[in-house]
Amino acid sequence: MFQSLNDLLQALNPQIVGSLKRAIELGKWPNGVPLTDEQKTLCGEAVAHWEQQHRSPTERVGYVPPKATPCADKHEDEVVSWVDS
Repeated sequence: MFQSLNDLLQALNPQIVGSLKRAIELGKWPNGVPLTDEQKTLCGEAVAHWEQQHRSPTERVGYVPPKATPCADKHEDEVVSWVDS
């Protein structure tokens, strides 16, 4: 079948990657057999590798867009007043 891990990774396509993502999300294979921790890790690594080669950074799993402004810069010198209610 596959002579190396690289051969396996080269055989991945969008459909297979989608199936791997779904298995990770559900924690089981399509036939209902639960994924082991090792299988979850390996599936995640395969998906990450494939996306690194075939997707832009904004399309990859786990992408978090940058904030328009950093958290600490806004209202840094603003005075806070307590109001009794």
